[in-house]
Amino acid sequence: MAATEKEFDLAIIGAGPGGYTAAIRAAQLGMKVACIEKEGQLGGTCLRVGCIPSKTLLEATAQFALARERFAPIGITCDKVQMDVAALLARKDHIVATLSHGVAGLFRKNGIERISATASFVSANELQLAAAGDRRTIRAARVLIATGSAPIELPGMPFDARRVISSDQAIALRAVPKRMAVIGAGAIGLELSSVWKRLGADVTVLEIYHTTLPGADEEMGRLMERTLKGQGLKFHFGVQATGLREEKGHLTVRFASRQTGLEKNESALTADVVLVAVGRRAYAQGLDLDKAGVATDERGRIVVNRAWQTSVPNIYAIGDVIAGPMLAHKAQEEGIAVAELMAGKAGHVNYDAIPLVVYTSPELAWVGKTEEQLKAAGVQYNVGKFRFAANARALCMDETQGMVKILADGHSDRILGVHILGPQASSLIAQAGMAMELGASSEDIARTCHAHPSLPEALREAALAVEGRAINA
Repeated sequence: MAATEKEFDLAIIGAGPGGYTAAIRAAQLGMKVACIEKEGQLGGTCLRVGCIPSKTLLEATAQFALARERFAPIGITCDKVQMDVAALLARKDHIVATLSHGVAGLFRKNGIERISATASFVSANELQLAAAGDRRTIRAARVLIATGSAPIELPGMPFDARRVISSDQAIALRAVPKRMAVIGAGAIGLELSSVWKRLGADVTVLEIYHTTLPGADEEMGRLMERTLKGQGLKFHFGVQATGLREEKGHLTVRFASRQTGLEKNESALTADVVLVAVGRRAYAQGLDLDKAGVATDERGRIVVNRAWQTSVPNIYAIGDVIAGPMLAHKAQEEGIAVAELMAGKAGHVNYDAIPLVVYTSPELAWVGKTEEQLKAAGVQYNVGKFRFAANARALCMDETQGMVKILADGHSDRILGVHILGPQASSLIAQAGMAMELGASSEDIARTCHAHPSLPEALREAALAVEGRAINA
């Protein structure tokens, strides 16, 4: 092993959204920072094989579906609209490369040392780096673990990157499968189901729970289900995949109802490709956490306190590798906050105001509590709803599916949750997040002047509806 070469104020393991954001903020605050990334491209799962490539595919295929199905009613005639899948994937790769190069440029701008290697702990202050057969060590006063997560495999269905795939491969299929089975009706499963359905695949989704998007507001989940069924997606709810076999050039997925028992009423589904999208797990393999004394929980997640410190005070962790929603923007907020705490500032993350988005068409976005959570906690609340069918801008856009739903405290009127299924929900939810961050009431949104005609007016109308005084409903 080579002798220790350099010392840093902060060494970050992982250059995903949490890691690279923390690196930039720490450098801005005057720290000498190294960011260690084993992959060739910076940006982590989100940029390389997650958020960015999937949204590129979703946006392009949504436009494709519009051209085929909805241009004629608004007076646009298109003959033989086709999608060049190879060109689509090339554009996706170009966008990923552009953004990854952008992160590298930010590292140079802020004086961050980029290290291409795998890292493992030698001690609480010392990391061993391995790259292309070479090994060296560095020392750091503090270490931040931001290694993210990996797709979960199901027993008996190991990923082979060809027929049984994870989301990593689902963004890179070179040909449209005739039949696709998707296991899991969460955000990833629904988004990628939408992509390949629009491109011509016959898609069937298996979900172990009783509705799409377990954890979302149930009413909004049911609206989403009806919308996606109308787009041609097929669903089996309350079922569990029990086995898989390959025969005669295709796959047979066996599944059974959880209610009647897995040993009874087993059914089968034929597919050319099976996408397993049942969630992700914290990824900390190869770090040798035990050598530094870093504790993990029963699910392999690194245990941290409110300052994101692990069981070893100078070692921190953020993002998917710790408890909480596995979201790029959650990791980014934690990255900024932890860097500021290290510099003696007041870093903070309000976990009650972190938005969640499903980028289907229409989009579903929410922030705060669901009705089910409020009922379980015994919280008195009022509800205001407004449908996009009554919003003038949505009518002009021919995007009238969905609604806005606001949950407000029954005593103080403080906003407890906002749920939006509809056009540009991923952007509209930012207003709701800011309102919750500032402790606003539904009355505050109702009294705020909104441009007309605009989609945000639907949010205002839902706020007015909390007290039964919506104008356009």
